[in-house]
Amino acid sequence: MRRIAIPLLLLFTLLLGACSNGVVPKENAASPANSTGTVTYQSENGPVQVPVHPKRVVVLSSFTGNVMALNVTPVGVDSWAMKNPRFAERLKNAAEVSDENLEKIIELQPDLIIGLSTAKNVDKLKQIAPTVTFTYGKLDYLSQHLEIGKPLNKEKEAKTWIDDFRQRAQKAGKDIKAKIGENATVSVIENFNKQLYVYGNNWGRGTEILYQEMKLNMPEKVKETALKSGYYALSAEVLPQFAGDYMIVSKDKDTDNSFQSTDTYKNIPAVKNGRVFEVNTKEFYFNDPLTLELQLAFFTKSFLGS
Repeated sequence: MRRIAIPLLLLFTLLLGACSNGVVPKENAASPANSTGTVTYQSENGPVQVPVHPKRVVVLSSFTGNVMALNVTPVGVDSWAMKNPRFAERLKNAAEVSDENLEKIIELQPDLIIGLSTAKNVDKLKQIAPTVTFTYGKLDYLSQHLEIGKPLNKEKEAKTWIDDFRQRAQKAGKDIKAKIGENATVSVIENFNKQLYVYGNNWGRGTEILYQEMKLNMPEKVKETALKSGYYALSAEVLPQFAGDYMIVSKDKDTDNSFQSTDTYKNIPAVKNGRVFEVNTKEFYFNDPLTLELQLAFFTKSFLGS
């Protein structure tokens, strides 16, 4: 009965707090269900006491793949992770939650919550379980994985993977350059919600691998418009100006992709020469290790044919 009573009491307290805009008292927070002790994690917002070996982790951000890559299966994740077909099997028993689903999160009895610094209700989330937040883009994509490994007590595992991945990605980049030429350009384009975007070197979709690790060239027009901001919205009419010698086109079957039927698109040299590689948007969004491994394998096969 105690296992049920504590979450119910906390839920009641949180609801009262929500009504009065107050802060939930710390002593009412649910005890970590699987903790055998705590350690202090120095987060960007100060020290946080986290379980030595967190087991019931809720991820309210794009870091679900990072957590799973470190052999921790979350009990709750956001809707974006639930939409990823490559995560489906691992997340079949996980609940879909958001930073507004306080009651649902309480029911999951998390011992650690990971999210973004922009999440809603952070103060209330902290009363449910130790909460670690990160500012998106503050760290580069590999340093971010290493940092996520720290509160999970998996820093060593994260470092090992990073060193190995970087070596493999850079080797593939050298092989690709040797085949397509040192000066060949690659652009990453996505059709999202009826809007075309082109991406810089740090906005997922494989951009980190292509530009940071493989050192492949970005078209000048993309560099001018998307490198600083990470992405740039454009019309189908000007797409040829942003198209590289090779194009990665991220598309969703549920989105209108009629732009690919236009003469403007068909006359792009990369299209005419069969140098367009299409990917599933839902699988390619992020830059966590599970997605990065998929992207690396896809690029290696697409460019090198192996």
